[in-house]
Amino acid sequence: MTTALLTHKDCLEHVTPEGHPERVDRLKSVLTALREPEFGSLKWSDAPDASMEQIVRVHPEAAIIELFDCIPQTGFFRVDADTALSSGSKKAALRAAGAVVEGVALVMRGEVANAFCAVRPPGHHAEPSQAMGFCLINNVAVGAMHARATYGLNKIAVVDFDVHHGNGTQASFYDDPHLFYASTHQMPLYPGTGSPHEKGVADNIVNVALSPGSGSDAFRAAMNDIVLPKLRAFEPEFIFISAGFDAHEADPLSNLNLTDDDYAWATECLVGIASEVCDRRLVSTLEGGYDLDALASASKAHVLAMMSS
Repeated sequence: MTTALLTHKDCLEHVTPEGHPERVDRLKSVLTALREPEFGSLKWSDAPDASMEQIVRVHPEAAIIELFDCIPQTGFFRVDADTALSSGSKKAALRAAGAVVEGVALVMRGEVANAFCAVRPPGHHAEPSQAMGFCLINNVAVGAMHARATYGLNKIAVVDFDVHHGNGTQASFYDDPHLFYASTHQMPLYPGTGSPHEKGVADNIVNVALSPGSGSDAFRAAMNDIVLPKLRAFEPEFIFISAGFDAHEADPLSNLNLTDDDYAWATECLVGIASEVCDRRLVSTLEGGYDLDALASASKAHVLAMMSS
């Protein structure tokens, strides 16, 4: 079976202010890279809109209505210093969350082995009642809750290797022992959460904080020694990846100094565990990554590793 690539042109309609790192060109660079010949077997699919029913499993309806009511017809509305809304933001956010939902459906129906969601805005900072950190809807959490509600799955895992801690996903998973969240991230760095002491209600939260400049060896040790054993022991029925590529050595917002090979390796490890414990069920979604060339090359490495499963 092949790998699905879920995206939608509406994700390009979320425009951010001049100079903002989370910009339209990010997604354009990823999609251009994934049209190269070695990706000829990818199954491209248009992402549907996420429904309110799907979204409210994570976010209170009132919070989503209030957020969308702030969307301007022209110009920008600032949710906070980092997070801006423009006229196309609602369309993009619904497609981004809908992509993860559709990825789950394709995998569960056995139409593909796994799926990558090339979407924006990203999602892992979006807390249940608060959009923040470039994120409007927590795409991966919406997908995870959809997998539980629609397919009768119970134990769901998210592994997040974005350089920033996914405070929103952690907040959504913290009090449910059947939800597992693991993050490797740089600390100190935005948003300031992600201490190893944050363990969840049943040790279902795993945070590995890496010092600036740590590099490949520290990242691989964190995955090998902590994240992967705990993930395997959790025995999830579905694995999601929050695939942020902003820990790359070329990224302007961090300095963990990872390489394309590190992302390929981490992906191969996660795909391998999915093969062992949950019938290969795996969906990945794009989070951060702000150097366009590095984002493109790291995304290629990630998706090639998924395709080789």
